[in-house]
Amino acid sequence: MILHAIEAGEGSPVVLLHGLFGSARNFGAVQRELARERRVLALDLRNHGESPHDPHMDYRVMAEDVIETLRAHDAVPCALIGHSMGGKAAMRVALDQPGAINRLVVSDIAPVAYRPAFRAYADAMLGIELRPGLTRGAADAMLAGAVPDPAIRGFLLQNLRTGPAPSWRCNLPAIAAALAAIEGWEAPPGRHYPGPALFVSGSRSDYIRLEHRPVIRALFPATRFVTVKDASHWVHADNPAGFTGVVTAFLN
Repeated sequence: MILHAIEAGEGSPVVLLHGLFGSARNFGAVQRELARERRVLALDLRNHGESPHDPHMDYRVMAEDVIETLRAHDAVPCALIGHSMGGKAAMRVALDQPGAINRLVVSDIAPVAYRPAFRAYADAMLGIELRPGLTRGAADAMLAGAVPDPAIRGFLLQNLRTGPAPSWRCNLPAIAAALAAIEGWEAPPGRHYPGPALFVSGSRSDYIRLEHRPVIRALFPATRFVTVKDASHWVHADNPAGFTGVVTAFLN
């Protein structure tokens, strides 16, 4: 599958992969900064943003999509940066095709299975009645019971097209059906990525824990760890300057 890409800048290629329910546009500020010196491609992963929809969704096929798209854009080898779900997809790309990735950045996720946490979000989104004339405010009110944080509701509702014929940009049923695979993780047997890797944590996040480090180093032995201050799980959104600073230093 060829994924939708937003491209900016010139030079050595850097590729950005967003998280669950996100899109390439989530990296706007980071992409603009990195594109000062590099060619930066932000991709919509399958069933997200403007990319094609497909009922099958796991990290093996997501990695295949990314590699196929990068080859179509003549962007191999590249530095690959992924956040959350996109970080797991990036790890799978590096493990499956290590020669295609010259540097790997994984933002606030580890190669482990996490407890289910997003089912309530998906069910609440699926429960919104997509009636003609639906407004963003009305949809926000429908989500409030299951998603009390207004910032998270705003993030989720970036996927909603309102107006005379409301619809979801993302393939919400396929994403909901694939949540177990998305929140899980299966490393391809016997593989590791020998290249330079950077695992970035938010200072207010517990997604990457000390007990995860041996698992990370077994798969990515040339790993460094860094924490970005004043950031939760959405590191690049909470502190874009801090995130871009550590990434630029690593890429250089």
